[in-house]
Amino acid sequence: MFIYSLKASTIKFFGIIGATIVTLAVLIIVIPTLVPNTTEEISAMNQSISFDNIRDSDDGIKFLSQYGWEVSEQIVEECDVTIPKEFDKVMTQYNEIQKQQGLDLGKYSKKTAKRYTYKITNYPNYEGTVYANIITYKDKVIAGDICTADAKGFIHTLPMPQA
Repeated sequence: MFIYSLKASTIKFFGIIGATIVTLAVLIIVIPTLVPNTTEEISAMNQSISFDNIRDSDDGIKFLSQYGWEVSEQIVEECDVTIPKEFDKVMTQYNEIQKQQGLDLGKYSKKTAKRYTYKITNYPNYEGTVYANIITYKDKVIAGDICTADAKGFIHTLPMPQA
């Protein structure tokens, strides 16, 4: 029977620990620059956009124009909506879109808000009908999206997509 005993020298041990720490530090610094910061970019854009003083559909048109959207003068729909106390799967996914643009419907549970829907006339590289929805509470935009009702439709945050 053979018994082998290995004893790591102190220099090798601390060398490995040091190399590990340096590797982790480099990864912590490099990885965030590789991941697109779309949420941060949207938040920066939102700082220059006024979400207040949306009292009627005309104010909603002015609000959307801050993002570069052009909409039909005739509003598609204006209605009251109640934000649910508990979000189902669909509402949770919708709120994730809102969080991407610095908004959160969770703060408004059980509140009655107003939704304005407009037809967008300048959506880039898309021929179908596209709508803009904004939800306001006490004259402030608390949610918004750009979507289409087509079978292979889409929904995204308010900023105009890059062409």
